[in-house]
Amino acid sequence: MGSASYSLPKHFEHWFTKQGWQFRDYQQQMLAAYMEARSTLLIAPTGAGKTLSGLLPSLVDLDRSPQSGMHTLYISPLKALTHDIERNVLKPVADMQLNISVETRTGDTPSHKRQRQRRKPPNILLTTPESLMLMLSYADADRMFGRLRCIV
Repeated sequence: MGSASYSLPKHFEHWFTKQGWQFRDYQQQMLAAYMEARSTLLIAPTGAGKTLSGLLPSLVDLDRSPQSGMHTLYISPLKALTHDIERNVLKPVADMQLNISVETRTGDTPSHKRQRQRRKPPNILLTTPESLMLMLSYADADRMFGRLRCIV
């Protein structure tokens, strides 16, 4: 990893403290890699905060520089895992009152929600490989994914 250091915004630091957590070195490295536009791979044991670590750079970036449309695409191998990830990311978004939209897109997503997501994509979309393949096949996929900045 590079030598540059990127700090968390103060309200993120306070949120970590309130959870009884510390901003870990590997989370700092994930943030630095994102800010330097470098791809990275995080390997950590269960319960080490991989989900938050993977999405933390997106949350910080969207908080610092809000945008409309899809910023981050999170691809999960399992539909059930997608919903667990959604619960895990909605907590910091709600706790810190971040103006960031997070939604899931799986085979169970109702058609009205799928259509709305095509018209107005959320900032962070959590999906499965199967649903992603379908979305990429749409004629307007470039509009939906055109502002994408991060894939987890």
